[in-house]
Amino acid sequence: MPNPIATFETTLGTFQVEVFLDKMPVTAKNFLDLAKGGFYDGLHFHRVIKGFMIQFGCPHSRDPQSPRAGTGGPPHGTIQDEHPPQHKLSNEPGTLAMANTGRPNSGGSQFFINCVHNAYLDWFTPGPSKHPVFGKVTKGMEVVTKIEATPTAPGDRPKTPVQVKKITVQGY
Repeated sequence: MPNPIATFETTLGTFQVEVFLDKMPVTAKNFLDLAKGGFYDGLHFHRVIKGFMIQFGCPHSRDPQSPRAGTGGPPHGTIQDEHPPQHKLSNEPGTLAMANTGRPNSGGSQFFINCVHNAYLDWFTPGPSKHPVFGKVTKGMEVVTKIEATPTAPGDRPKTPVQVKKITVQGY
């Protein structure tokens, strides 16, 4: 069976993501369950850094001006880190990677979309920051680029909020 497809309807346009349920079942299932349950609907991108990534998935970002945006997670808590040796997926442009606090097993609902190749964030490279890839943008990368180009205020927060109105999932 093909992997599920998640369609992100944002205030700047729509993009689609293949979710790697076949290679990253723990991380992908976590994202898919949250998306299917409506957890992400109405949240805003809370951290946008041109030439790096765009971050999303904090429940506190429902209010794009909340000082807590970027600090929250899902109601079920964190998930186990997933580092399958047979699937070394790199943080290439357009890939989705699980955000975390830098501590093991601290990922939850927040993830980011890489805008450049951030190989130093790969779980299989030396260094403290490990971010497993669990999906890739397959359509609408120009929308991701538009979000990345959004002017930001201090804290890398978009000056004009960028909302994900709804995520729909097919094939799950």
